[in-house]
Parts: sequence; structure tokens; C-alpha cells
Amino acid sequence: MLAAAFASRFSGVSAAFGVSSQKTSQRLSSAAVRSSTSLAASDDDFDDFSSKVTFLFPGQGAQFVGMCSSLPPSATSLFTSASSILGYDLLSRCTEGPKDLLDSTEVSQPAIFVASMAAVEKLREEEGEDAAMAATVAAGLSLGEYSALCYAGAIGFEDGVRVTKARGEAMQAAADAVESGMVSVIGLKSEIVKEICDAAAEKSGEKIQIANYLCNGNYAVSGGAKACDVLAEIAKPEFKARMTVKLAVAGAFHTEFMQPAVKALEEVLDTIEIKKPRIPVISNVDAKPHSDPEVIKKLLATQVTSPVLWENTMALILGEGMGFERAVELGPGKVTAGILKRTDKSAECTNVEV
Repeated sequence: MLAAAFASRFSGVSAAFGVSSQKTSQRLSSAAVRSSTSLAASDDDFDDFSSKVTFLFPGQGAQFVGMCSSLPPSATSLFTSASSILGYDLLSRCTEGPKDLLDSTEVSQPAIFVASMAAVEKLREEEGEDAAMAATVAAGLSLGEYSALCYAGAIGFEDGVRVTKARGEAMQAAADAVESGMVSVIGLKSEIVKEICDAAAEKSGEKIQIANYLCNGNYAVSGGAKACDVLAEIAKPEFKARMTVKLAVAGAFHTEFMQPAVKALEEVLDTIEIKKPRIPVISNVDAKPHSDPEVIKKLLATQVTSPVLWENTMALILGEGMGFERAVELGPGKVTAGILKRTDKSAECTNVEV
């Protein structure tokens, strides 16, 4: 997104909030302006990167009614811009709900994206530009990858709102087409969780698989509704899981159940510009950073039907020789920070909550 276009979207906001909305938009999109494109883009420019300062962005499920109730004007103006694209008052839905509406896939996805970018503005207001731009690598859990790419200047803010809106709507439609769901399985290794999925699939006659590899002992599976019911019934007594929790999501995310959403997502991705990120952003699909905008775009479309390799991402970031010193989670909740600490109790992580 061009800085001038972003600034024009904010042109009527400065008087209401007493700040220069143009400055806000220029700050948020400056990384995108600095990012360069190439006729023959390389995809391995970030092969040798440092995780010294890692910025983490949450995914769907982190939302809660009352989030973003107290924001600096520069962050509040982002919601004004987003609302003009969405056609409703996004900030009101974040602060007032109702819960079932905020939790819906088509609302929660743009809400978390905008809230995460508001957290970046909050960090900038409280600690300065250097703190806000300190990251040497960024990663976002599922939906959070869009926040990470926006932070890294690969996607403009308004384009991010448009894509997360379309992504949420497409995933909701795919979920509505068939009865499916997700279950969190706690206390087992991934190999055992795969065995439970196989057993549940055989007993139910429906597909089910690991969809979110979060960390050792914490995996989320996606599948048909009957398969999810069977898995929840057998995981603890037959496979010694510590517990299972049916997740309050619309459907079987990150599996082939979401295939109907791919085309709609590809169509909206084709309408936006993706630039080379100014810092590496780890893909959820293969747990690697990519520098070629076309590769990034293809992976974003693939992501909705692919398992989230967050466990691999944490292993990469915390790996020997990566130089990890600290992480910062930006956005509602403390999910990614919690996973980081479960992966390595000694890992330093702070939160910029909204």
C-alpha cells in the first residue's frame, strides 16, 4: 500500500483524535515503502538470520470482549480506517461485543489483526520508535502471520484488513458447508495424537488430523464433527491424554475441510501488493522465512488447508546459534508467549497487550 493512499484514508481522523493521522499511517507503512521488489526475486535472502529480538503475533481465539478499551490516539485511528473498509464499527465490537459476534470467524480475524497492529503503535507511543522497530524476526500464529507480515512491511495495513476480512468470511463459509470442529489434546506427544486421530477416523468414518502443532504436549486436531466427538471420548481413557478440550471455532481449520476457502482467498490476495519483508517472517506452512513475494502469497493461500507448524517455528527461533535474547508478543492475550515459555522456561518474553 502506498503511503499516500494510506494517509488519505486517515485524512478525517486527526481532528477527532488530536493527532496527525498522516504520521500514524506513514509510520505503519514506512517499512512497506522501504521494502524493494525485484524482477527476479530471491527466496533465500533470510536463510542466515538472527532471532535476537523476536516479535510474536497471536491468532484467532485470542480475542475477548473489552480488548482495545484503552489505546493511544495513533492506535485508535487504525480502527477508524479499518471500520471504513469493513462497514461496521470494529472498535465497538472489540470493546463491547457481544461475545458471540466478536468470536465469529469473519469478525475475530480482522479484529485480531487490527488489535495487533494497534499494539505496535502502543509500543511505539510508550517506548519509542527504536523499541517498536527492534525485531530481527517476526512470527504470527496462523492468522497472526498477516500481522507479522504487515509489521515487516510486506503487506500494507489496509490490504491486511481487506485480506483478513475475506479470509474470515471464506473460512466461515467453508465451515458452514459441513459439520466439523477442532479439539485440543493435552499431555501427549504428537506421534500418539496421530494414533488417536487414526483410531477416531476409523471409528467415525470421518477424517481428522493434527491441525496445530503448538508445542510438545499441546496439539489441536481438526476433523469431522463425529470424529471430533470420538476423539474426545477415547483420548483420555484409551491413550492416557491429560485432557481434551473442544475448541469454540467454526470448523476444521488448517485441513482440507477449508479447501473451499482457498479460491476466495487467492482472489483477494491477487488484488494486493506483497513486498519483500524488511525482516524475516516465519511461515506457518513450512516454518521457514521467505523473501520472494510470490512465494509468500502462495503460502498464505496454502496456509488455511495446511497444519500450523508453530512447534517447529519455536524450535527454529530458540535453536542453537540463532542468538535469541528476548521475545515480545503484540496483541490480545498471552497465547504465543505461553507457548514460548512452555518450549523454553528460560526464554524472556514480554507482552504489549491491548
